[in-house]
Amino acid sequence: MYEVLLYDGGVYRINELYELIEDVGGFIIQKTQVQVQITVTLAIPEEEKPAIEAKTVELGGKLISVPLAGTEIAVIAPTLARHHMPHPTCDIAEQLRRAGAITIVMGLARGKGRRTSQISADEIAIIEEYDAAVFVLGNFRDCILEHKTKLFEDLEVPVVVVCGPEIESLPYCEGLICGVGRKIERMRREEEIYKLEEISNRVEEVIRQKRYELDEDPLFVHPAEIKDRIAELDAVQRSLRPAPIVLHLDGLRVKIPYEEWKDQIADVEVYGRRLGDIARISNSRLGNSTIIRIKTRAEVESG
Repeated sequence: MYEVLLYDGGVYRINELYELIEDVGGFIIQKTQVQVQITVTLAIPEEEKPAIEAKTVELGGKLISVPLAGTEIAVIAPTLARHHMPHPTCDIAEQLRRAGAITIVMGLARGKGRRTSQISADEIAIIEEYDAAVFVLGNFRDCILEHKTKLFEDLEVPVVVVCGPEIESLPYCEGLICGVGRKIERMRREEEIYKLEEISNRVEEVIRQKRYELDEDPLFVHPAEIKDRIAELDAVQRSLRPAPIVLHLDGLRVKIPYEEWKDQIADVEVYGRRLGDIARISNSRLGNSTIIRIKTRAEVESG
């Protein structure tokens, strides 16, 4: 399994790090340079971490674990109106970003009220585009147990639920963190910061388990390898949108229009094959974006 790390150091001799990453079978996910300082997000096989650590020490940099890098996670509240107090939702999203994830905050169209709350087919389809979903619910135990589980019971992506009351377990979710309900202020106190770290750790466990499942039937190529080739498209290079290419555990989101660029994306060559032959390319429900799901080795060989 690949481990995602962040190198923080100077640009002097940085090519030696790039060569070592390539030699051990790893990938560079992202590079950000500011004058003579550079941060590099990289993915390497877990067993090769000592070699990267030794080179980091030699170059005078530091290595930071970013376990959620290469993922896109949806943080969802029944509504984003003051009825549900969006402060904890935003704090949770920010905590996940610090662990390396790309996050979006989403409010459901009909989330207010225990009997009227619901999730539409379109909202389910949007959430399914992400690697995981974090549902931030309220303070009432019976409301959550009897009515709110229907919001995520049909989702295929891993779900982590955050709520106020102490609940032993919930169906249809892979993780449950209690003690965070509606709040009218940001989570700044020491105990609240510990709770944010607990949420982040639980999401990391869920993502790690999904990575293990993917390793049982590995993808034909790592998403980072496709990213380098997609980045050469004119539409991507001209894009002014932040992070025009976002990595997922099993593919990528490319923020260019699907209908206009689907054929060019499908014709991108990856190890002598068309991308359209080794991946499923579809239109994103969010508009002006394209979703690429990489097929497994077994699917490509049998196809």
